[in-house]
Amino acid sequence: MIKGLKICGISDPVTLNYILNHNYKPIMIGFITNYEKSKRFVEYEKLKDLINLDKKQVNFVSVLVNPNDEILEKIKDLNFDYYQLYDVSPERTKEIKLKFQKKIITALTISNKDDVIKYKDYTKISDVILFDSKGYDKSESFDHSLLDDVPSELNKMIAGNIQIDDIPNLKNKDFIIDLSGALEDQNGKKDINKIDKLLNLFDKT
Repeated sequence: MIKGLKICGISDPVTLNYILNHNYKPIMIGFITNYEKSKRFVEYEKLKDLINLDKKQVNFVSVLVNPNDEILEKIKDLNFDYYQLYDVSPERTKEIKLKFQKKIITALTISNKDDVIKYKDYTKISDVILFDSKGYDKSESFDHSLLDDVPSELNKMIAGNIQIDDIPNLKNKDFIIDLSGALEDQNGKKDINKIDKLLNLFDKT
């Protein structure tokens, strides 16, 4: 049974408010906070205004790639529930969690079994383990069968170019599902119609 849905890469208030007021809201919404190479990156001043609203019980996630102390200090009072960390060691992850008192999603980028088993280094630190592709913001795929041996009791999330039409095939998986690129138009902007289709479909899973 799918544990929930995360929509990632939101960068404008119209889309955000649409999601927050939908009948079938996701459990999480992600915002690209420090990875400027991403077309979904939101600059600090815009981000501060964007997420300063009633979250309607949806968890807000700050997506961070190897964040330094400067950016962490800058965002520490923003309306985030989770920090999603890429390229951060277990020791540094623990340090961030204790200092900033946020829940942690550890993002592991996967291309083989050796990448998968790294989750064991984070199980006592992180609240969620995200298995993603090597593409970061490029919505690339990876072989999801590599995760077959990951224990069901692990609180886990899966990303990596998942499409809306894939959702029915994932309904028996015990993951949180994370989508971003599948919800965009040809110009890389979030498409309200695709988001609506996903959220309505998700309620039927």
